[in-house]
Amino acid sequence: MSDSKKKIVIVGAGGLGKGIAQLIKDINRVEHVWDLLGFFDDDPELQGKKVSGLPVLGRLEGLGDTDYRNVYAISAIGTSVGRDRIINKVLGINPSISFPILVHPTAIIGDDTEIGEGTTVGAYSIIEPNNRIGANVLIHYGCTIGHDCVIEDFSTVLPGTNISGHVKLFFGSYLGSNSTVLPGTAIGPFTIVGAGAVVVRSLPGRCTAVGVPAKLIKKNDEV
Repeated sequence: MSDSKKKIVIVGAGGLGKGIAQLIKDINRVEHVWDLLGFFDDDPELQGKKVSGLPVLGRLEGLGDTDYRNVYAISAIGTSVGRDRIINKVLGINPSISFPILVHPTAIIGDDTEIGEGTTVGAYSIIEPNNRIGANVLIHYGCTIGHDCVIEDFSTVLPGTNISGHVKLFFGSYLGSNSTVLPGTAIGPFTIVGAGAVVVRSLPGRCTAVGVPAKLIKKNDEV
């Protein structure tokens, strides 16, 4: 392989890891910029095996080896809380590691939109103009994000979610599949919105809301 290709590893070899591997392969079909080395995962059952045809290279501590000093890493951890913890663990092992922005070739990104490092945008998602999307955000496939939104670091937007304009997702918020967030509302830090819920008014931090319209069902004080 050409030395010009950027070496990248995926942290997490579960279902989401398989999806991100496919995203990277799809990017490479358009422009071969990534040399996908494989996965790192702490699961003892995965050591020495292959996932989606790619090797599990070892436990996370292996990222401290000199071979991985200048690689890129992308997190394949599905929850906001888990992704926050894993990224901090990776940086503790290898402070020089870089986190790429991965956008599927079929996604549409509007003008004047900023996207932070470590963020992924899945297939067929549409992000309208003038959005601010933070670092290590996971936007799955088939999502829509209206104009003038702010999505803070480590937020998670699952497949089919529709976010209207002028919405703010605070740090680590989590929107379940096919949920809807109406214009001008805000989702507090580490709040979970259940699948299919419709958020019609702002939600506080560290809680879970479900239903149509979305209603609080519990507090997540342990986060």
